[in-house]
Amino acid sequence: MSGEDDLIGTLPSGFRWGVGSSAYQIEGAVAEDGRTPSIWDTYAQSPWSIDNGDSGEIACDHYHRMPADVALIKELGVDTYRFSVSWPRVQPRGRGGVNSAGIAFYDRLVDELLNNGIDPWLTLYHWDLPQHLEDAGGWPARDTAVRFADYAMLVFERLSDRVRYWTTLSEPWCTAMHGYVHGVMAPGRRDPEAGMAAAHHLLLGHGLAVRRMRELAPSETMFGITLNLSTADPATPSEADREAARFEDGLGTRFYLDALVHGRYPEDVLEALARQGIRLPSEPWDPSIIAAPLDFVGVDYYFGTRYSGVEENGNAVEHFGMPAFRKVPFGAPSTVLGWEILPHKLTELLVRIGRDYPGLPLYVTENGAAFADVPDETGFVRDDDRAAYLSAHIAATAAARQAGADVRGYFAWSFLDSFEWAYGYAKRLGLVRVDRETQARTIKQSGLVYRDIVERVRGGRR
Repeated sequence: MSGEDDLIGTLPSGFRWGVGSSAYQIEGAVAEDGRTPSIWDTYAQSPWSIDNGDSGEIACDHYHRMPADVALIKELGVDTYRFSVSWPRVQPRGRGGVNSAGIAFYDRLVDELLNNGIDPWLTLYHWDLPQHLEDAGGWPARDTAVRFADYAMLVFERLSDRVRYWTTLSEPWCTAMHGYVHGVMAPGRRDPEAGMAAAHHLLLGHGLAVRRMRELAPSETMFGITLNLSTADPATPSEADREAARFEDGLGTRFYLDALVHGRYPEDVLEALARQGIRLPSEPWDPSIIAAPLDFVGVDYYFGTRYSGVEENGNAVEHFGMPAFRKVPFGAPSTVLGWEILPHKLTELLVRIGRDYPGLPLYVTENGAAFADVPDETGFVRDDDRAAYLSAHIAATAAARQAGADVRGYFAWSFLDSFEWAYGYAKRLGLVRVDRETQARTIKQSGLVYRDIVERVRGGRR
């Protein structure tokens, strides 16, 4: 532990600390004040889509409990709150003017945060596409990218006088791959060609939105995107395993960062997709739009990965019509989600991004773990395993800084025990426990440890 403490102690006093959430996971109030259904409302109604038949209909009731929740964020000692705006709440049906009642909630949230000395870190899209737009084609349709930029401007025009940090998309890989290729998240489609079209149009929507927002932005405004990234190692030195790892690194990391930073997609990924008959619906002017200048990139990290190109019996892997791979465990301890705990891979990832994409400020915008929380009679959870996980990954972040990566902040995921997408409410990642029956909030041991780390690094200064 002393080694971790020493590393954490190297973080500068001005390092940014935060917690995060997303609209559908915590807000509830899915049919109030003009909000229309999102793809997650629809997906949650599909049989067997969500564990235990859960949905975000009530979630953490944050829509009605927001001021008290902001007070809890302040109690955690962080300086930043990363949250997302619900597209169908602000712009019902995904087109037309702003819904005054919907945007008013975020107006109040931003003011509440600032009044408590907390910086708002706004994400425009965290997976809750208006169902009306999915019915019109969803992200595989080019028009959705244009609609996203229109929606972004509705939010920006209302909140840009008080919000400095703007994130366009959260984890576009998950939207494209889990939503349109694997079918395990909303909207639950299984169509590789549609999924890759979605990936392209997500990035196009990002670029269109950034271009338009920058035209009206105050000088101190920062624009970025959040990507879920991981390492990709071959399971063995075999050619099949090295090819599998290279493709997955290409599809999961280089596809997004090369397009965003260099204005091009990796040739090896395009060639591998073409062999499957998949081509991106890119127009000649799209790359320059996608590569709109960035002020930061958010890195969401949970585990490292390694890959094989063959099954254990040596046969080729088959996987949803895409170039194939098989994940091979490292053999490390895991969370209850089965995600291996590999903090050194976070260091490796951040250093690699800093090396391959220099000059790009980085923030760890999501990092956290689900464990089998057991509350006592007061609701308090002594989650030493989660506290140890956070400490190890904060130390790993500090190690990356020492190795030259320009990492400027760390956001624990998540603020509250919330609706964890297809896992429902059974898997808890929060620093704050939410009683599903009463909605009572209780800061866990990990939340107290996180607060102590923040205070120690700041040296008692806020």
